[in-house]
Amino acid sequence: MDAYLDKIGQFIQANHDWAGPVTFLLTLGESLIVLGLFIPATALMLLTGGLIGAGTLSPWTVLAWGLAGAVAGDALSYWVGRWLGPGLLRRWPFTTQRSAVARARLFFYRYGFASVLIGRFLGPIRSTIPAVAGIMGMSQARFQLANVLSALVWLPLMLAPGFITARGVGALQGSQHIGLIIGTAVSVLLGGGLLVALVRKRRPENARARRHR
Repeated sequence: MDAYLDKIGQFIQANHDWAGPVTFLLTLGESLIVLGLFIPATALMLLTGGLIGAGTLSPWTVLAWGLAGAVAGDALSYWVGRWLGPGLLRRWPFTTQRSAVARARLFFYRYGFASVLIGRFLGPIRSTIPAVAGIMGMSQARFQLANVLSALVWLPLMLAPGFITARGVGALQGSQHIGLIIGTAVSVLLGGGLLVALVRKRRPENARARRHR
């Protein structure tokens, strides 16, 4: 797998015009049900962030393609869950991932909308949560809102470490891409605040529901 990652990284460095489409395929694949378990896009996101920080790649092109892939991947997984229903979880390879599937279902049951927001950041259940949301009958409007919001936070967060490392602390202050860093920080802060608020709201509702049983 490391050899493939190195080849993809070398391809991006040698073919800048393909950086956007490659990023789209990576974020799409990592977000797809089942396939996402086998695509370690995080390492390549760090490399891509480094190339942006070095001025080799345009941040806006990478962000546009990457966000499109992440949103499309989760949306496809959601529709697979809606279409196939609970029977999907009794098929291969889910039958070999019972603990991960159980965690994803429990997580969605507890946090609902917030689980889709947070799930993109949780490796073991990242590609399973959208399908579970579809299986559990989450409305498309609520799912897509959570899908887009989580992608807007996730992708800049994945690119930021490589970008910051490449630029250096001193270079960031005068960087022509300082807007990207500011946007990342604002997105993370707003997203974090929203997640905390939603989870806190969800917990009292669950507690009241248990008391009335």
